[in-house]
Amino acid sequence: MFNTELMTIEDLADYLKVTRRTIYDWVKHNKIPAVKLIGQWRFRKDKIDAWIETRSLN
Repeated sequence: MFNTELMTIEDLADYLKVTRRTIYDWVKHNKIPAVKLIGQWRFRKDKIDAWIETRSLN
């Protein structure tokens, strides 16, 4: 089983210090790694951290 933390939209917004609307916009435009489980968006913390890392290098 995966040993990764799954975050909700609310969790991720708090983590990144942005609004929930921003997260929804990023998901809509495929700008952030996300997976839809049972009709709800979830985000793997390790994938988000890697995404942040690649964004900070650019």
